[in-house]
Amino acid sequence: MHLAVVTGASSGIGKAIVERLLDLNYYVIGVGRDKEKCAHYPQNFELLEADLSSDSDTLKLCEKLKKREVKILVNAAGFGKFEPHEELSAKTIMQMSFVNLTAPMLLTNAMLRSLKKNSGYLVNITSIEALRASKFAALYGATKAGLKAFGDALFEETRKSELSITNIHPDMTESSFYDSLRFDVSQKEDEKLYAEDVADALEHILTMRKGAVVSEYTLRSLKFGISKKPKK
Repeated sequence: MHLAVVTGASSGIGKAIVERLLDLNYYVIGVGRDKEKCAHYPQNFELLEADLSSDSDTLKLCEKLKKREVKILVNAAGFGKFEPHEELSAKTIMQMSFVNLTAPMLLTNAMLRSLKKNSGYLVNITSIEALRASKFAALYGATKAGLKAFGDALFEETRKSELSITNIHPDMTESSFYDSLRFDVSQKEDEKLYAEDVADALEHILTMRKGAVVSEYTLRSLKFGISKKPKK
C-alpha cells in the first residue's frame, strides 16, 4: 500500500483529497490540527498534528516524514485574508507566508528524495490568484504565485527522475476557507467549485500514463459568482 501525505487534512480541499486517496487504497498521513474532525477515517489513515504556521512544529514534522517512504505529497494547507495591504498585521503577513509557501517548501525538501525514488507525485494546491492580480490579495496572491513558481522550477529540476509535479489552481471552492472572511462562494451550483472537484483533478493526475504530466491544472466554475456576508 503506497503512502500519501496530505496537509490541511481536517477540512476543505485537503479533507476531500484524503477521502479520495483512501478510496483509491492509499495509506494516508494527514497533517492537521483538529483530531476530532479526522476521527472517522479508517485504519489506513494516520494523523500527525502540527501547526504549519509554527517553524518549530513544521521542522519537527519534517524530521518525522524524512523517515517515511512517500509516494504522494499534496500541499493543500493554506489560508487567506483579503484586506488593503496596509491593514494587515505583521503577524498575519508572517503566518500566511509561512503556511502557504515556506511550510510546503520545507515539507517538499524533507520528502523529495523519497518521492523521486518512488516515482511519486508532488501536488501543490495553489489558487486562481496565483495566475492573476486582484485587489486586496497582494499577500495571498504572492504566496500562491510563489508556490506555483516553486513547483514549476522543481519540475524542471527533477525531470531526469520519474517524479510528476503538478500545480492545481482552483477558483472559489466551497469550504471553511471563507468562514472568517467578509465574503463567501455563491449559493448557485454553476458559480462555485466543490472540494470534490479538486479531488477529481487529483485522481485524473494519478491515473494518467506516467510518461505524461499535467504540470498546470486550472479549475474554474462555469459562471462567476460571489456572496457578500451581511455586515456585523
